[in-house]
Amino acid sequence: MNDSSYNNWYAMSDRALNATIGTFVKYHRLQQNRSQTEVANAANISRSTLSLLERGEIVTVATLIQVLRVLQLLHTMECFQVQKKVSPIALAKLEKDQRKRASGIKRNENNKSDW
Repeated sequence: MNDSSYNNWYAMSDRALNATIGTFVKYHRLQQNRSQTEVANAANISRSTLSLLERGEIVTVATLIQVLRVLQLLHTMECFQVQKKVSPIALAKLEKDQRKRASGIKRNENNKSDW
């Protein structure tokens, strides 16, 4: 992601962000050649609620998730996934404790075989 696109999201109003999400949903619904009624029924919401979403009006997050699931677009939620990060100091400590080389087999010279 470049800096200009990152800043554009912050410059947008909530209304503009809602409209962008609505346009996204409508575009993908039309690409799949599905009617509002069909998608709304599959998502277990009313057609008017889907229409609100597509027009950029306020709907619940649960509604958005239901619609994304029906349109098979849940992969867009990946950006919300939290990944654990290891600090550089913790990483250095972990690497310090790792073996660097094999020690080989130690032979005890005092134990002589009777053979």
